[in-house]
Amino acid sequence: MLSDATPLIVGIIVFVASLISLRLGLSVAIIEIALGSIAGNLGLHTQEWMQYLATFGGIILTFLAGTEIDTKMMRENFKGSFLIGAFSFAVPFAVVMLVCRFGLHWDLRPSLVAGIALSTTSLAVVYSVLVESGMSDTRIGKLLMASTFITDMGTALALSVIFVKLSWFTLLFYAVSAAVIVVASKFSHYLFDHVMFKNKVVESEIKYIFVLLLILIFFAKLGNGHAVLPAFVLGLCMSGYFAKEAEHHLVMKRTRTVAYALITPIFFIVGGMRISYPMIGAGIGLFLLFFGLKIASKFLGVYFLAKKYIPKGSMYTTLLMSTGLTFGTISSLFGLQAGIINQSQYSLLVGVVVASAVIPTFIAQKWFMPVEDEDMLEE
Repeated sequence: MLSDATPLIVGIIVFVASLISLRLGLSVAIIEIALGSIAGNLGLHTQEWMQYLATFGGIILTFLAGTEIDTKMMRENFKGSFLIGAFSFAVPFAVVMLVCRFGLHWDLRPSLVAGIALSTTSLAVVYSVLVESGMSDTRIGKLLMASTFITDMGTALALSVIFVKLSWFTLLFYAVSAAVIVVASKFSHYLFDHVMFKNKVVESEIKYIFVLLLILIFFAKLGNGHAVLPAFVLGLCMSGYFAKEAEHHLVMKRTRTVAYALITPIFFIVGGMRISYPMIGAGIGLFLLFFGLKIASKFLGVYFLAKKYIPKGSMYTTLLMSTGLTFGTISSLFGLQAGIINQSQYSLLVGVVVASAVIPTFIAQKWFMPVEDEDMLEE
């Protein structure tokens, strides 16, 4: 009976989260994660439709984040975004891995999984916070998303190089991803500019975008990969097109509206439901250690570089770069399914990952919102 009520319960959570977000002035993503964790520990279980929508929601957020990137600005500030993103991955990865290996005496492979899981920055969380705070169109917002992409690229490469075994299906995924990106970036204007599709209630443009992302998700699953990075690159390659004309930009805004109404909330709620309060309570010492390591190592890796390249938004950048969710959960789940880490280790890592999506974001929004914009980046 409870399973039949799950869609209703989830719908209520989505609505209540939006009300709380508006009342407190905080990102709705934080509230959705928090309410999802409460619901999950009170007995609400994820269903297959929720798992798929959650995957789709994360991919849509990543694609939309890519469309917000100003490629010209990214090229001009490539050094800053690359250094911030690279050290945001490398420092936490090394610190956590070494502490697990030599401090906690874990085996090498579980230590590597922990290092990868806690080195991540959630592009989906960063993008959602920037959109809701009105900073996605600012220079600092665009540089922050570009830096986050570099961090996630490091995470994905580390996971692939260290653990994932290439197969023909993996190569097929890479080939299809490249084909989708090239074809969509070069030929999408034929559909978007066709008079038959303009200003129609059927919203063929949005459905077209969804089909492209569904293709990436299908072949990613087939190839034992993940569509996050191809989706971001697809959005990045199409960003200039969406920014070119007002009606093209409107397509992106309508896509965002459709996604934020239901699909992306499921992504954040399911993320929260992965937290097990009893398991975290049983290992509270390790939980606090891992959370402290993630935040402290992110500070070491990001703050001083952000101080140089984003002087008036350095702490805000550092806190948002400390958030985890998508790749952190993926890395932990991979370790569990491969038998590299056990259920207790998985719950601790995912708990830390989800907590890092909430606590640093709350602090950043409450006390470190930067005043934008023109003089905030190093010239």
